Amino acid sequence: MGPRGGRGLYVGRRAPALLGALLLALLAALLALAALYGRCRQEAPPPPPTLATPGPTALPGPAPTANSGRRLTRHLLPLHYDLELWPRVRPGQAGPFAFSGQVNITVRCRQDTDVVVLHSSGLRSRGAAAVRGPLPESGAAVEVVGLRQEAAGEVVVLELRGRLRAGRRYVLQLGFQGRLEEDLDGLFLTRYTDQGRSSMLVASQLEPTYARTVYPCFDEPAMKATFNIRIVHDPSYVALSNMPAIDTSEMKDENGSLWTVTTFNTSLKMSTYLTAFVICDFDYVTRTERGNEIRIWARKEAVKNGYVDYALNITGPIFSFLEDLLNVSYPLPKTDLVALPDFGAGAMENWGLMTFQESSLMYLPSDKLTNRKAMIAIIVSHELGHQWFGNLVTMNWWNDLWLNEGLASYFEYLGATFVEPKLSLDKIFYDHVVQPVLREDNEIGVRSLSESEDKIKGSFSLMSLFDSITYNKGASVTWMLSSFLTKKLFIRALSSYLKEFSFSNANQDDLWTHIQMVVDAQDEVQLPASVKQIMDSWTCQNGFPVLTLNLTTGTITQEQFLNKKKENSTDSYNNTWIIPIFWMRNGSSQPLIWLDKSSKVFPEMQVLKSEYDWILLNVNLSGYYRVNYDQLNLKRLAYSLENDPKAIPAVSRFQLIDDVFALTQFGYIQIETALELTKYLAKEDELFIWNVVLLNLVPENLESTLKNYEVYPLLKKYLLKRMLPIYHYYAGFIRQNVDALEDDYFAQVYLEKLFATACWLGLQDCLNLSSELYTKWMDNPEYKIPFLIRRTVCCYGVAVGSDKEWNFAWEMYNRSDSTKEDKDILLSAMSCAKNSWLLYRYLQYGLSDTLFSSNCTSIIILYVVTKDIGHRIAWEFVTENWPLLSERYGKELLHDVLKVMGRFVNTDVQIKELQVFYNTTLEEDERVATTLLLELTKFENLERRELLIKVANWLQKNVDN
Repeated sequence: MGPRGGRGLYVGRRAPALLGALLLALLAALLALAALYGRCRQEAPPPPPTLATPGPTALPGPAPTANSGRRLTRHLLPLHYDLELWPRVRPGQAGPFAFSGQVNITVRCRQDTDVVVLHSSGLRSRGAAAVRGPLPESGAAVEVVGLRQEAAGEVVVLELRGRLRAGRRYVLQLGFQGRLEEDLDGLFLTRYTDQGRSSMLVASQLEPTYARTVYPCFDEPAMKATFNIRIVHDPSYVALSNMPAIDTSEMKDENGSLWTVTTFNTSLKMSTYLTAFVICDFDYVTRTERGNEIRIWARKEAVKNGYVDYALNITGPIFSFLEDLLNVSYPLPKTDLVALPDFGAGAMENWGLMTFQESSLMYLPSDKLTNRKAMIAIIVSHELGHQWFGNLVTMNWWNDLWLNEGLASYFEYLGATFVEPKLSLDKIFYDHVVQPVLREDNEIGVRSLSESEDKIKGSFSLMSLFDSITYNKGASVTWMLSSFLTKKLFIRALSSYLKEFSFSNANQDDLWTHIQMVVDAQDEVQLPASVKQIMDSWTCQNGFPVLTLNLTTGTITQEQFLNKKKENSTDSYNNTWIIPIFWMRNGSSQPLIWLDKSSKVFPEMQVLKSEYDWILLNVNLSGYYRVNYDQLNLKRLAYSLENDPKAIPAVSRFQLIDDVFALTQFGYIQIETALELTKYLAKEDELFIWNVVLLNLVPENLESTLKNYEVYPLLKKYLLKRMLPIYHYYAGFIRQNVDALEDDYFAQVYLEKLFATACWLGLQDCLNLSSELYTKWMDNPEYKIPFLIRRTVCCYGVAVGSDKEWNFAWEMYNRSDSTKEDKDILLSAMSCAKNSWLLYRYLQYGLSDTLFSSNCTSIIILYVVTKDIGHRIAWEFVTENWPLLSERYGKELLHDVLKVMGRFVNTDVQIKELQVFYNTTLEEDERVATTLLLELTKFENLERRELLIKVANWLQKNVDN
């Protein structure tokens, strides 16, 4: 599947200090708001009623949960499926919806047995099941005397009167039927609007274990087979599957109604989760690349308007790039990419029929923003990478999912930067992949990249494996592997691995074996241990190391990176990694060295010649670890940054900043040490580095906390002095030629944060610019505020204005042509008002069913409660209107508000104030939990207060430097 966007929610750590959990807390807040806003925009449709069961059948299984279910024995191995699917959907039909089908599975018996067990979940049998054979004897059969569904194991069991004999082939024949839901998993129905008309389509999403909800099958990745697929559908629709259609015919149902039957060519040998089906009324654009017919399908109006032209233009070149790079040809004659209006997985790599959430595939020709092109290129590249890593060669079992997702996540950036060469591969990779997962992969209990099969079985939710560990850590470890092997050897090994296991399955040891073969066949790269020993230390252990360099002795030590502020955080953790160290001395790259024990002396790192000599480890973040330096080297690095920041590569400057703040947060160094490395920032011109600085110094979730009388004026003076050069550089483009930034990817992604911080710090030019652009919009509602800073301009346009500016935002929100993104920006902007009565009125508006859908009230409250003057107003509003709010939202809203209000709890009096309210609204057991949460929040705020004092003292001494 594509990179996880909304499918996984990653749990953040507790934040005991100002700089603790900054990125994760920010992301968690944004995810919560996004989820609420999603509910605000769309109510989920009710499920259709249960179908009647026609005669004696197996009982339906439970709702699918993407568990592994029961593992199948290898007594029977599937060779070939003949599958017919018939979704009973007509245009304009109201529902409920169902589908039926027939599957004939040719199997080879490997061990005598009198039972047949295969996966089935939520399906009912249709007609009598049969077992034909042994083949090729004509008319031979083995009687089926019983059929039962084991719901917990998600299997159907056929009990036989005779025995299937080892070495012989048989055909299992099963009819089935199921409910066609709108849940975006398995075979599903979705509704959409095209050219002003309501329409429906049917599509599938079968990874990881939803194939069994569509047809009875051997639903394990290693049980590959070929498929002949037929789809019965309404004549006004087109049917798509993995292979090209080879025939269409007509048939009539029991009522004499006409249906079309589309038959597809025999597939290559593949796993069940890769089978795919789409039935739609879409148009397409097409081109052929090296004999591969590529078609992009989408809503007719989207195709007509050219929204999928960009995806078409890049898909062929990325295919050719990967073919040439890997020296393995794409084996299918066609590739369909389908843009689905609603799709839960984001994207899915089904062989020959890839499916995408349409926002992941569509680019407006009038849109000049590189970041949107980059997003499409990255997602398309990811799914194309899967055509080799996942489809051609598939992991044996889900415990090695990273062989699919981690490798595809690595190649997605190579493919994207190939078709968009203005993107900086290393900067985007470190910013998007390495840094986020380093922030997550450090808690006790976080799993390793490759788990044992025993852990991934039974009721284990396989969907939990589709997380940032699998994707981002898998890609990061792959990047490190490519770095120390060299890209040439790495690609040579991958090519060997792909050719050996084509149309088959592999585990990570198979990959290590092929890499070892390539290493052994040359003399250029020498490793300190076997590839398996090196890489197992990264994939089979959880977490990652932090290296500490002592410049005086040349000693480097390693330990697992854990939170030293937590009691017993390092107990019983003696993990050791075999670590490649790319390093630099005084700006000059040095030969690769290895740390293969807990501590080792490197004489070449003893730097005593000059007081300005410095060492930099993990140059360009080539390894998956953090680095800590002694005070001597940190001072020299800080000196180098202040005098010549370009002597240290941009990615390494990014790493230095990110590492020191993470080390502060986890108790390795003091906050003052981290702040020393920010003195040079007036010379920093890289926006992605400024972004990581601001995420640590001014996280959005702590802006109100920072705005106290001690820290804020000092922070304002210190930061603005350093921000002005880069601020004015970009403000010039905003005022004079914003189109010149259309190829500046990081400006499109991070300029908003820079400008929002400048305005928050009270930079008059930023406030004036926001007011100017907002006024320009008020004077001409057709004027487009530059997208790069639109959220900031709208917020501060309202903030520095009066009710006139607020009323204009309200008017624009209610315009019929406002997009969902416009509405979200304006919902937030209206909470930026500095007049209390405007915020009170806004909250009152939120209660009105005629002005907002009911679910918008909660998002308005949460926007207001995060603002400087808004938290008290929002809290009073919640307490005064609790009966009505409770009736609409229950305790979910209260808990969301409590999380935000907790930032402002510093005294026992404040806790008691909140406690009085909770005592009247919560049950006794909930009151206890809430009290503990409030006490914990108070403790965290006190810790934060202590840190703020340290920050204020340091700023006091350095603000004028």
